Amino acid sequence: MTYRRLTLRYAAVRADLSWPFDLVWESEQLRRLLRPRWRPDADVYETASTIEMTIDLAGVGDEDFEVQLFANALVIEGCRRLPAAREDAVYHAAGIRQGLFRVELPLPAPVDPERVEARYDRGLLYVTLAKAA
Repeated sequence: MTYRRLTLRYAAVRADLSWPFDLVWESEQLRRLLRPRWRPDADVYETASTIEMTIDLAGVGDEDFEVQLFANALVIEGCRRLPAAREDAVYHAAGIRQGLFRVELPLPAPVDPERVEARYDRGLLYVTLAKAA
């Protein structure tokens, strides 16, 4: 797991915006950034002093995802790679998502970026963010 703290505010850009964004959306670099991704399930709850998050990352190695803390959101992204099926196998169901993933969790209150705790245990990522004083 890689953790980065960024001082920028987080904002998602919508594809339906008009000029001046039209030219940006046509760039090859942006297309690479917008590859299809799935979204892991997550729980977010707040106590008097913390914001707690639990993210379901079953089957993801602890070096295969990155946690980014922005001023107003926590973003987790990475990749889940499952072992390939045998060549002679025939799938009857394929419900486990794999490949690139990304989850964006807005922060309901300001947090102290110096007091972040994260642990990865049995496929679940637990993040505890202390609220700012």
